[in-house]
Amino acid sequence: MGRALVDAVVAHPGLALTAALDVPGSPALGHDAGEGCGRATGVVVAADVDAAVARADVLIDFTRPEGTLAHLAACARHRVAAVVGTTGLDAAQKAALAGFGREIPIVFAANMSVGVNVLLSLVESAARALGPAFDIEIVEMHHRHKIDAPSGTALRLGEAAAAGAGVRLGDHAVYARHGVTGERKPGTIGFATLRGGDVVGEHVVVFAGTGERVELAHRATSRQLFAGGALRAALFVAGKRARGEHGVFDMPEVLGLA
Repeated sequence: MGRALVDAVVAHPGLALTAALDVPGSPALGHDAGEGCGRATGVVVAADVDAAVARADVLIDFTRPEGTLAHLAACARHRVAAVVGTTGLDAAQKAALAGFGREIPIVFAANMSVGVNVLLSLVESAARALGPAFDIEIVEMHHRHKIDAPSGTALRLGEAAAAGAGVRLGDHAVYARHGVTGERKPGTIGFATLRGGDVVGEHVVVFAGTGERVELAHRATSRQLFAGGALRAALFVAGKRARGEHGVFDMPEVLGLA
């Protein structure tokens, strides 16, 4: 994802790459940020977060929860906006992120894809229209290296389905089934997670009724689509920063869907 973001920023006429970060000890440190995508950017990969954000208007962060919060703290110190695509944040970490949103503008989204954000709207509408006669199951698949499950996007789809059904996801989600589980409890929203190969991301929401089934799906074949959405988010929060605004925003707001 980092390589995809560097490639997209360098190619964008309205953006400039000012810094690139990796964890201490990474073999990428000291190398040109565009080396992995065959570009010479003149920006060397470093591990000093404060030095990096001090030169920027916006930080784009696709890392891990602990790293994201440390990066947001640096952004808050330097009054730099942020775009966060990190998944796997727990409730306390999301609350901490919201706290930073009281100081700087942040776009936080489990998925930056335009298509996925349209899918979220469709899932909520379908759950509302189809009603309790249809069982809801969410199936997602990602590459073998993904460390959190279900994916952040799958959880957002679950929240959209729950909103359409007029319930709270936390009260109705089922994340695992094994052994003699008994019959499916009405009103539950099930999740199934698949991991393997180099799958960029696939999500299917199944509404299973009696005699018919509705499926809404999104399949990503390139990380560039997430990078493109992240750049739109970066331009959005850059504008917020320039106007002295702050808050936590989602992709529907970036895309004008909200």
